[in-house]
Amino acid sequence: MVGKVKILTPVLELKKISKVVGGEKVLNCIDLVVEHGTLVVVRGRSGVGKTTLARIASLLLRPDSGRVLFRDRDVTDEGDGLWSRVRLRYIGYIDQFFMLIPTITVIENVELPLALLGVEKGVQRRKALELLNELGLESKAYRYPSELSGGERQRVAIARALAKNPLLIVGDEPLSNLDEETSRIILNIFKRTARERGTGILLTTTDLHYEFNADKDLVLLNGKLMKHTCSTSHRDVVEHG
Repeated sequence: MVGKVKILTPVLELKKISKVVGGEKVLNCIDLVVEHGTLVVVRGRSGVGKTTLARIASLLLRPDSGRVLFRDRDVTDEGDGLWSRVRLRYIGYIDQFFMLIPTITVIENVELPLALLGVEKGVQRRKALELLNELGLESKAYRYPSELSGGERQRVAIARALAKNPLLIVGDEPLSNLDEETSRIILNIFKRTARERGTGILLTTTDLHYEFNADKDLVLLNGKLMKHTCSTSHRDVVEHG
């Protein structure tokens, strides 16, 4: 007898999402689905709304209209308490400005989400050291963020997002401060995380040409999402889910 195949619901669905920022509609009725085990890339020039999209996807910002579904549950109208609990347990967010805590060490920054989840201290330290080693930062573990370069701080922020094995990772331009070789290493880590752990990954980037080999490769333009192609133009705009 052939066993039943378990079909996972998407980790995140954004349905008809719109958002006005500074009097401008930066997101206009957007549909986006992030499946478990997939990498989704959203490209776009600075100021087009990528950060707004990333923050809505991370449950850090509420849309003006539309629905936000996390693991098939409509959380759009849920309270801030539930949004905070979902973020803490299930979402790893990588801010383009790092958002590291300056008064604690690198390794303590990486351990922080595990500490908030009540993970035993020894497990916190072991996991953080493993990630810092994988990202080439083991020698910086006990330094403070102010002692690191921008690229190093970006890698610490990535390690922190990975530490709790989230169901969804959202990176707002997480490769922007990294050299080409480090970007390749980080991208491979993201892809391996998606493949091995079933994590859904959503990354934004200003790079319109780099080959990410993503499962979905999209461009945000004039408040809409469209497929990324070598000849992308305004007339290529299509809704995506």
